Amino acid sequence: MDAALLLLADSRLPAGGHAHSGGLEPAAAAGAVTDPAALAGFLRGRLATAGLVAAALAAAACAGGRDDWARLDAEADARTPSPAQRRASRAQGRSLLRAVRATWPVAELDALGELHEAGPHHPVVLGAATAVAGGGPRQAAAIAAYGAVSGPASAAVRLLGLDPLAVHRTLAELAGDIDAVAARAAGCAAADPAELPTVSAPLLDLYAELHLQADLRLFES
Repeated sequence: MDAALLLLADSRLPAGGHAHSGGLEPAAAAGAVTDPAALAGFLRGRLATAGLVAAALAAAACAGGRDDWARLDAEADARTPSPAQRRASRAQGRSLLRAVRATWPVAELDALGELHEAGPHHPVVLGAATAVAGGGPRQAAAIAAYGAVSGPASAAVRLLGLDPLAVHRTLAELAGDIDAVAARAAGCAAADPAELPTVSAPLLDLYAELHLQADLRLFES
């Protein structure tokens, strides 16, 4: 993967990703994730559901062009039944778009800002940004799949005080699964947007809604 694309996968990209736990905070609050073993199960489930959907949307947005982004944004909405999840995805998409436009000032990206008043969905922006940075659908899918687990993993260290080395060992053990999800998602890049993966994670949706009602939150989602 080219260095330009590594920027998109870097958690230090000033796109606000550090403010989102991907559902890990409410899962931890509910006692569902307490140790590295439970974290591994959570990440594996998130990767196979929300991660696959995001990776497929990103791959399709990378393979297509500005004429496809509006439909993909609508398909992302349809695959996100939780209002809280939709809000979080658009907030992250808005932040990522700001960072990407500053990094790669390409006029074509301006169309993303017009997709929705609350901002475009994150996977759509990620796919478009990958294309602008010189990457293809496979790279867009890989970045999305990796982000689906690396963000919550990082949040687990902050929320639960887990050993960072143990958490990164967990991520390393998931590497094969991440690659498999990315490959599957990239294989859908040229499909009709309505035919992209629609797998869901109802518990993540419930966690997202409960998280909004929490009196004390460290993360936005």
